[in-house]
Amino acid sequence: MDFGILFTSHPNIDVELYPHRDVHHRVTQQILAADRLGYDYAWIAEHHFSNKYGIMPDIYVYAAYIAALTKRIKLGAAVVALPLANPVRVVENAAFLDVLSNGRFVLGFGSGYRPYEFEGFGVPFDERRDIQEEALPLIYQMFAEKKVKHKGKYFNIDIDGDYEIFPHSIQQPYPPLYLAGATERSIGVAGRMGFGLMLSSLTPTDGLANDVKAYRAALEETPARLRSNPARGEIDVARWVYVAETDAQAKADSEAGLLRHFSHFDGKQTVGYLGVVSQGKRSDDQGSKYDDLLTHTIIHGSPSTVREKIEQLHARTGFTSLMLHYPPYYGADKTLASLTMFAEEVMPKLKGRSKKAA
Repeated sequence: MDFGILFTSHPNIDVELYPHRDVHHRVTQQILAADRLGYDYAWIAEHHFSNKYGIMPDIYVYAAYIAALTKRIKLGAAVVALPLANPVRVVENAAFLDVLSNGRFVLGFGSGYRPYEFEGFGVPFDERRDIQEEALPLIYQMFAEKKVKHKGKYFNIDIDGDYEIFPHSIQQPYPPLYLAGATERSIGVAGRMGFGLMLSSLTPTDGLANDVKAYRAALEETPARLRSNPARGEIDVARWVYVAETDAQAKADSEAGLLRHFSHFDGKQTVGYLGVVSQGKRSDDQGSKYDDLLTHTIIHGSPSTVREKIEQLHARTGFTSLMLHYPPYYGADKTLASLTMFAEEVMPKLKGRSKKAA
């Protein structure tokens, strides 16, 4: 199995004061540490207009900067909010970034889940999945064929004749392509269209197992022309992870910050993948106490406890990659200590495990 870290660029507004520029220095230092420590992926999240979650308006700009500072870690978009983007620019930017990073870019898409972001861009929130589903086949076509002629409801594109998409990505026919899923519809699209699947850090284990089962069934319907995606069949599960010397220390370090972070996923600000997910997939709303989260969702504890919980999760879901997630409230020193302990005492004993479904 592989291991990555999700970097949301979420400021701790208590110490990274308005307008929160310091958050980018902190996140950059954590990505450089992840590269040194041997993590496989640095996943970068796109968000707009709010200090209550992430401040990252352009994944491509930031990933290009990080590519110049790192040596081996893969750089992933988790995710590009596709309804807010032009699919031509998505393909151009992703291919260019793949060139600049020497073939280290991984591209994830999502339909978005924060209505205020759509209001800011003037895009109808209720049509986001329809927009995404028109864009996805165009992206495949532009990566593979470098040309496209399309007139649709949301996009009109004409790149043909003497013209084509440049540059061409190093990874061929295209970088690994993923789709975030939290609903039956999006998970089905991911499987039928041959995307790798990204699953939410809020979904309890039972829900994840059902999602994976649905995804694998949908994979059987992938047409031959879409089976060349390097990420097809890959399942990336996000989880809040914190490692300390003991279970008690992990709770003492993380409880207050984690519950504060969860408060940002309630109410009308969020809908979907990481927001107010559908009934039966939520881990008992924000009022969930730490111990309830520990039972159903988060992976916190000593190295042996964390390792055991990951093994149990893998046995239930057969995930191929784990995306570590954490809030900004632990402090830089404790966060780095947790990431280091995970890399040194957890990853080595799990790295050799089969990536095949359990």
